Amino acid sequence: MKGKLIRLLSLMAALALVAAACGDDGDDTSATPQTVVVTSVVTETEVVTETSIVTEVVTETEVVTEVVTEISEVMVENPLAGTTVTVFGPESTDAEAGSNQAALDIFAAQNGMTIQYTGERSFSDLINAQAAGGNPPDIAVFPQPGKIADFAREGWLLPIPDDVIATMEANVGEAWTAFGNVDGVQYAIPQKADLKSLVWYRPGAFAANGYTVPTTWDDLKALTTQMIADGNTPWCVGIESGGATGWAFTDWVEDMTLRHHGADFYDEWVAHSIPFNTPEMHAIWTEILDIWNTPGAVYAEGGTIASTGFGENGRPLVDGDCMMHRQASFFSAFFPEGTAFGPDGIDVFYFPSVSGDRPVLGAGTLVAAFRDAPEVWAVMEYYATAEYADNRQRFQNLSKGGGAVLSGFLSPNRNADLSLYQPIEQSFLEILFNAEVVRFDGSDLMPAAVGAGSFWTEATSAVNGDKTVQEALDAIEASWP
Repeated sequence: MKGKLIRLLSLMAALALVAAACGDDGDDTSATPQTVVVTSVVTETEVVTETSIVTEVVTETEVVTEVVTEISEVMVENPLAGTTVTVFGPESTDAEAGSNQAALDIFAAQNGMTIQYTGERSFSDLINAQAAGGNPPDIAVFPQPGKIADFAREGWLLPIPDDVIATMEANVGEAWTAFGNVDGVQYAIPQKADLKSLVWYRPGAFAANGYTVPTTWDDLKALTTQMIADGNTPWCVGIESGGATGWAFTDWVEDMTLRHHGADFYDEWVAHSIPFNTPEMHAIWTEILDIWNTPGAVYAEGGTIASTGFGENGRPLVDGDCMMHRQASFFSAFFPEGTAFGPDGIDVFYFPSVSGDRPVLGAGTLVAAFRDAPEVWAVMEYYATAEYADNRQRFQNLSKGGGAVLSGFLSPNRNADLSLYQPIEQSFLEILFNAEVVRFDGSDLMPAAVGAGSFWTEATSAVNGDKTVQEALDAIEASWP
C-alpha cells in the first residue's frame, strides 16, 4: 500500500510541476490559448485554455488526431519529450526502489519522458552478464567502485561530459566524486552515501553510569574496560549475514586500518600494493579480537558472534543488554518499531580516531552510463542535483511512515535540504561533509574473490577460533587473483 501511495504522490507532484512550468513562461498568452497534454502519467487528456479546464476521456486514436499539433509544439521546445531511459540497480525494496522511481518520475514528468527503474538484489551478477552480452541498461547504479573501474577499463562505460561533471562538482565534494574516477576520467556520479564510522549508544545509560563519549581510540578502550568492571556489557556484536557472513568484522578492520595507518596505507592495502598478511594487518585483527574475546565484553544475541545476525543487535541495545554497537548509518532500520532517536533514546557518536585526524569509512552507490544520448545524460545530471536528493529523501521518509522517522537514505549532496532529515540524520551528514579523509569500504573495492569471498570467510574462521589470525591472513593473501 505504501508503494502505491508513493507512486500516486510522485505522479501528483510531477503533474503539479509540469503545470507550473507550462502555465507561466513570462510571455503574454492572451492572444493564443495554450494546450498542455500529459499522456505518460494520466489516462485523461487535460486541455488547458485561457478560460477553462476541460478534462475528457479520449481514445489513443483521438489523442493522435486531435492534439498532435499541441504535442508537437511542446516537443520542439523539449528534446527529451517522448524519450525513454532505463536504470538498473541493487535497491529492490518498496522503500528504496519505490522512492528512487518516485524521484525519477518527477523529472520524467517535467520533461515528458519515461524513466524506468528496475531493482534486483542479484544486481552484481546480472549487470556482469548484461554488459558482457552487449545488452546493458542505459544507466546502472553501482554499489562497488571496483566494478565501475573494471567496466570502465573494459570500455563498457562512457566518460561523463564536462557539463554534467560541472553540475556534479557544484553539489558533491571531491572526497565522494573520487570514487567514480578511473585513471583520471570521471565515469560515475555518487547517488547515495552510507556512513560506517559510527557507534550507536544510549545517552541516558551513559549519563546514569557517569560515562562520557570517548574521543580517542585509547579512550574507547578504557571505557570498555571500565564498563566491564562496572558489570555492564560494553559491546553488542554479530557478524552473521547469510552468504556474506563476516562483513561486519571486515568493517572493523577497515575502520581500524584507516585510523592506525592512514589513507595512503589503506589505499595501497586495498590495491594489493601491500600484501594482506603484513604485520600491520596482523596487529589490527589481533586488537579487535582481543576486545571481542575479553570476558564480559560482548553480548551476542545468537549465542556466538558468528551466529548472531548483524541486524539482531538493535533490540539488545535498546533493552540494555549492551552499551554500544559499532554499525553503519543504515542500521537505524534494525531497531524495534517505536524506538526513539536522539538524546532521549538511541544516539550515535563518531568511532574515535587514533592520531587525532577524523577519517571516515563510507559506502554507497554511484550511477554510470552505458548509452550516449541527451536523455541519458540529462538523467545522469539530475542524479547530481539537490533536487534528486531532496525528492528521494521526501519519498523515502514517506515510505517509512512519514514524520519523525529515519528514512535510511543519506545523500552526499552538500546542497541538499537538511531540514528534510531528522536531527540524528543531520549528525550523520555533518560527519560525512566535514570528514578530513573519506575512504570507501575496502571489500567493495577489492576483487570479488577477496572482497566478497575470502576476506569474509577467513574473518569468520578467525572470529570462531577455527584459524589463527596469521593462518586467516595467509589464506586471504593466497586467494588474491
